[in-house]
Amino acid sequence: MSTVGRRTAVVAASSGLIVSMIGAAAPATAAPVDNESGKLNAVDLSALTAQARQALEAAPAVTVAADAAFTIEQAAAPVTVTPAPEPEPEPEPERTTQTSRSQERQSQSEAPAQQEASVDVPASAYGSTIVSIAARYVGVPYVYGGTTPDGFDCSGFTSYVYAQVGISLPRTSSAQGSVGTKVSRDQAQPGDLIWTPGHIAIYAGDNMMIDAPRPGKTVQFRQIWQSNPTFIRVA
Repeated sequence: MSTVGRRTAVVAASSGLIVSMIGAAAPATAAPVDNESGKLNAVDLSALTAQARQALEAAPAVTVAADAAFTIEQAAAPVTVTPAPEPEPEPEPERTTQTSRSQERQSQSEAPAQQEASVDVPASAYGSTIVSIAARYVGVPYVYGGTTPDGFDCSGFTSYVYAQVGISLPRTSSAQGSVGTKVSRDQAQPGDLIWTPGHIAIYAGDNMMIDAPRPGKTVQFRQIWQSNPTFIRVA
C-alpha cells in the first residue's frame, strides 16, 4: 500500500498532474503489490489518463527496510561564559588627625569669616547681626536633622544662628512658628523669622530670605517664594 502511495506521488511530481493518494483514499479496496512482476495489481486506475498510467507503471518502487534507522549528528555549540563583574573597590578610610580644642575653635572662627567675605549679602540686610551670622554658612549642604555647619536642615539652621546671639529657639520648624511676636509683612525687619507649614527661614529684607532649602541644596539667599508667609520677631 505504501508502494502505491509513493508511486502515485512520483507520477504526480513528474507529470505535473494533481493526483490524490489512491492508497490513502480507499484503503479497503487497494490490492497488494506483486513484488515478483514489479507491476501494480488490481487497483482502480480508471481515473488516470493513459500517460499518467504509463508513468505510474514505469516508476520504480521505493522500499524502506522496517528496521531502518537514522541518526542526527549533534555538534557541541561553544558557550562563552560572561565573567562576573569585578567588585567595586571599597572606599579608603578617611584619614583623621587629632587637633586640640583650641585649634578647632580657631579653624571654625576662621572658616566662616573667609566664607562671609565671598557672599553677597543683600544691602537691605546690612546692620542685621543675625543675617550677618547666617551669611557665614552660605554653601553648607542641607542635611536632614542637621544642626551644625557640617549640614543643616531648615530649623537646625535658624536655631544655630539665633543661638550665637543668645536666643534659644525650639528644635522643629512647627515649634519655632509659635514663638515670638508675629508682625505684618510691611513691618518685618532683616533677622526676623519667616514661617510656613513645614519650613522656617530668616528674613533678609527686600523680599529676600536666607535658609537651608531642601535635600540637594545648600544654605543660600533667595527670593521669598511663599505666597502668604508668617513673619515672626524673636528678641
